[in-house]
Amino acid sequence: MKKILIAFDGKHFSEGAMQMAAWINEQEPALMTGVFLSPIDYREVIGYTGMGMGTPVVMPPFQEDDALVSANISRFEERCRRDGFEYRVHRDTELFALQELITETRFADLLIVSSEIFYENIDHHQPNDYLKKTLQSAECPVMLVPEQFIKPFNLIFSYDGKASSAFAIRQFTYLFPTCSRMDALLVCASEESDAEIPQLTLIEELMARHYESVSIEHLAGENREGLTQWIGEHRGSLLVTGAYGRGELSSLFRKSFVTDLIRQHRMPIFIAHL
Repeated sequence: MKKILIAFDGKHFSEGAMQMAAWINEQEPALMTGVFLSPIDYREVIGYTGMGMGTPVVMPPFQEDDALVSANISRFEERCRRDGFEYRVHRDTELFALQELITETRFADLLIVSSEIFYENIDHHQPNDYLKKTLQSAECPVMLVPEQFIKPFNLIFSYDGKASSAFAIRQFTYLFPTCSRMDALLVCASEESDAEIPQLTLIEELMARHYESVSIEHLAGENREGLTQWIGEHRGSLLVTGAYGRGELSSLFRKSFVTDLIRQHRMPIFIAHL
């Protein structure tokens, strides 16, 4: 049985995250742990910078914040009982909400986060700074889920030959072995029109061991520019990518098809980095 974290912040209760949890539980029963965060990370308010820095300060949540969190906890517990989930509740409402969430990821198999409403009270333009920090620092894979959840019936694996993309493929495969019966599409994008897919034989060997039906799409040269639209048109898909590696994070957010897909809220995105 896997341990799945579902992050809820302040007044935001993600229906998409709960529906994703139900889909995961259909594959194999899991422990669903609701992590309830304060409506703001007070580190930002008092001028701290960086994840894990500074001396913790004991500061109780404001009364209205506490009421919002309590309401979400009750809603989560009711849904879990209704859907037959084994569940736990963790109330992480001390001063540094994001750091508490990151600590939780060290002891989990997967974190589910809404790609639309995660701390939208701070910035509704996703991925906002809070979501970026979570993706950068999470110590387990993250599943980003739009609020209009569509149950996936096929998989898209983003592949560029780098260690992070191969790592993400393996992580998803190990976490969700029952998805082996779903159609799998491996997509590689290259800047040069005459480029070849990196280590094609090796990635084919890996994919064929785990998935019954695998196809490969190579978007090269000018065709690469339409990658975001091309993937976004595949409704009912789940994207697997390793694009948010720690060292690559800042440059990828400036120019990344994954960022565009997050903004469009079209599909669940599984992200794992080394």
